[in-house]
Amino acid sequence: MATLIVHENTSPVEDAEALRKACQGWGTDEKAIIRILGHRNATQRQLIRQAYEELYQEDLVKRLESELSGDFERAMYRWILDPADRDAVLANVAIKKSDYRVIIEISCIHSPEELLAARRAYRIRYKRSLEEDLAAHTTGDIRKAWSWLLLQLLVALVTAYRYGGDEINARLANSEADILHDAIKDKAFNHEEIIRIVSTRSKAQLMATINRYKDDHDISITKNLLGDPADELSSALRMAIRCITDSEKYYEKVLRNAINKAGTDEDALSRVVITRAEKDLKEIKEAYYKRNSVTLDHAVAKETSGDYKAFLLTLLGKEN
Repeated sequence: MATLIVHENTSPVEDAEALRKACQGWGTDEKAIIRILGHRNATQRQLIRQAYEELYQEDLVKRLESELSGDFERAMYRWILDPADRDAVLANVAIKKSDYRVIIEISCIHSPEELLAARRAYRIRYKRSLEEDLAAHTTGDIRKAWSWLLLQLLVALVTAYRYGGDEINARLANSEADILHDAIKDKAFNHEEIIRIVSTRSKAQLMATINRYKDDHDISITKNLLGDPADELSSALRMAIRCITDSEKYYEKVLRNAINKAGTDEDALSRVVITRAEKDLKEIKEAYYKRNSVTLDHAVAKETSGDYKAFLLTLLGKEN
């Protein structure tokens, strides 16, 4: 369930006018911006952007970029974008930073339709396909390039169009559990078989296969995939499986690592809160509390400050 508290029956024109007022004068009224945009869903935000441009012949996103700064500006920028366009931006930044985690999140947690929309948005924004930019990342400085096997996995994940239903084939789950076990045995990974199964099967089918694997071998597949921490492929495969089978647990770990590391990882923290506030952030908050015995709201309030803190807490469901 979402944590975003949406104010209904609002006027996009009135919101646009209020945002214009908040950006004028001697100082920006950040509280007014949070009060408005922090309580509008994606459709409402899009209508506000349209109304603002019609009224003032100016892009609201660019105006906010010029008015705000720091972590708050980056968070607000990503929040106000259309979700598919936001995914495109996140993917592009991830490629530049060699952060395959974000590519896996977008590929494995999104629905097939959401992934397709993100790929289309990427092409419109950057005039290249997401696959092209992933492939280009293997060139140049070898220290920054992803391995060929990791690239194979990432391209397979972003180009897959999984079946989105709940039907499963028990016989296929049994046979592919055996295939995965044979591929992983003795750490001599048959990467092609693992990549094929992880990237093509529906979430329900893959869950059935993974459950069969655990029942047959008394160990989870993610534990069997543990290897050299420097092995990007095995780490990426584990991550993909976690994203597909238990995204809430995955996001809880991302948040825990972002908050507990020396110096908060604001980029990861913002990414989870912003992308999940309209979806399942309530369940992620519950998982966080269960794992850490402290509420996510409290942890965020302790590790952040100012307008950035106020904005994240608003998206987390804090009214005032």
